[in-house]
Amino acid sequence: MTNPTHLPADGLFLGRARSSDVSYPMVVTVRDGTVVDITSSTAPTVRDVCDMPDPAGHVRSAKGKPIGSLDAVAANSFAAKRDANNPYLLSPVDLQAVKASGVTFVVSLLERVIEEQARGSAEKADAIRADIAGLIGHDLSKLKPGSPEAMEIKAKLIARGAWSQYLEVGIGPDAEIFTKCQPMASVGFGADVGLHPVSTWNNPEPEIAMIAAGSGRIVGATIGNDVNLRDVEGRSALLLGKAKDNNASAALGPFIRLFDDTFSIDDVKRAVVRLKVEGEDGFSLEGASSMAEISRSPEELVAAAMGPHHQYPDGLALYLGTMFVPSKDRGEKGKGFTHKVGDIVTISSEKFGALVNRVRLSPDCPHWTYGASHLMRELAGAKLI
Repeated sequence: MTNPTHLPADGLFLGRARSSDVSYPMVVTVRDGTVVDITSSTAPTVRDVCDMPDPAGHVRSAKGKPIGSLDAVAANSFAAKRDANNPYLLSPVDLQAVKASGVTFVVSLLERVIEEQARGSAEKADAIRADIAGLIGHDLSKLKPGSPEAMEIKAKLIARGAWSQYLEVGIGPDAEIFTKCQPMASVGFGADVGLHPVSTWNNPEPEIAMIAAGSGRIVGATIGNDVNLRDVEGRSALLLGKAKDNNASAALGPFIRLFDDTFSIDDVKRAVVRLKVEGEDGFSLEGASSMAEISRSPEELVAAAMGPHHQYPDGLALYLGTMFVPSKDRGEKGKGFTHKVGDIVTISSEKFGALVNRVRLSPDCPHWTYGASHLMRELAGAKLI
């Protein structure tokens, strides 16, 4: 058996798992290829670990109980063949708010403008993409939001008749921050991810998500899939909630990598996030997103989400956005990429491992029925709180 999470050998990892042996979701780490339950009354949730003065130190020294090899637990995490009697992974966050930032790469900005101009039509997107690129060029990777150069580009697009609210958040002074899902609603490694049935043009969004304590201090990061409905958002930016927040549409994992002497915010800034989509129809697609090309730093995005203006006492998981927007035709020429039910999506990065999920329609994914109240009751029943 091989480890499908491809977790690196070094680093401190924090996550969650379920097992029939206990009634509550366990707080877990990985030690020498073994998943270890470190749940305690001191830190009964991942939120509690992240709020400690030294989360990495706690995870490193915490007493624990092995629940299985990482290989076995990860293999049992795939929804299609999961045995609920054996341990399996969950999303690595629990009580944290789950937010996302959008249009943080210029490529993403242009694609959002294209979506809006195309009015949800994949057929029109290629022509609009070429038109805009011809007007302002392709290499905008050094453009700083809010700078005079950014405002000049914005003026050109307005003159072209291509003004968009996406320009304001992409190259203006204010970042876009939106709610991806409610606390406890994200899904983890091996889970099914959901598409709203009304969508006919959609895609995965491979991203890094920052993990911040309630104080706003960034303590680590993970990788995620910010599943997106391009046609729905393209019809109107006011449909962002419908495009982004659906049952099982927020995937995170496999684990949070905590900052320590092997991993820092600089590693996040240098990371390359890779995407692979494999369809039951034989279709495959690969791409990558380089964090070096992000237009707003992770620190800037977390500060835009939380601070004196907005508090999250249980902490925050914040998707940072993606520069990779798949446009490879799937089927008829000019129709671009869209998911099909059964697609296997793998998002990976060297310092984080791999997040693997299967695509289904949201109503067909397991419904979200376990919230914060259920977690509190189970922890109280086990005398952990």
